[in-house]
Amino acid sequence: MSVSEINTVDMAELLTYAYELGDMINNSSAVSDYLYWKRRVEEDTEVQSLVKKLSAQRELFEETERFGHFHPNYHEAKDKVLEVERELEQFEAVRNFKAAEKELDDILHQMSETIAFAVSDTIKVPSNDPTPSGGGCGSGGKCSCG
Repeated sequence: MSVSEINTVDMAELLTYAYELGDMINNSSAVSDYLYWKRRVEEDTEVQSLVKKLSAQRELFEETERFGHFHPNYHEAKDKVLEVERELEQFEAVRNFKAAEKELDDILHQMSETIAFAVSDTIKVPSNDPTPSGGGCGSGGKCSCG
C-alpha cells in the first residue's frame, strides 16, 4: 500500500468520525435548547417586529458609521440601535435564546481548540468573540507573523 493510499484511508476515517461527532452535537441538550428558544423567538410576533425595527436602525447606523463621530447623526443612530436592543432584552425568549446560543458557541469553540491543539500547539483557532482581545497584525495588537 502506498503512502497516498494510507492517507486516503485515514481521511475517510477522519470524515466518518467528524460526521459522528456532528451527530452527537446535534443530539445534545445544548442544541436542543438552542433550537427550542430559536423557534420561540421566531414565533413571537412582537419580537419579530422589534427584530425588523433593529435591522432598520442598524442599517441607518451603518450609514453614519462610515464617517464615525463626525457624522451629525452618529450618536443618535447609535443610541436608537441600543434602545431597540434593550427592548428586545425584555423578552424571556430573547434572553434565553442568546444564552443558549452562547453556550453552544462555547462548546463548539472548545471542541475546535481541542482538535486544533491535538495537531499542534501553535495552530490558531478563530473565535466568534465580537470583541477579540489582542488583535492581529493590522489592528495594533500583538503580531506573531514573521
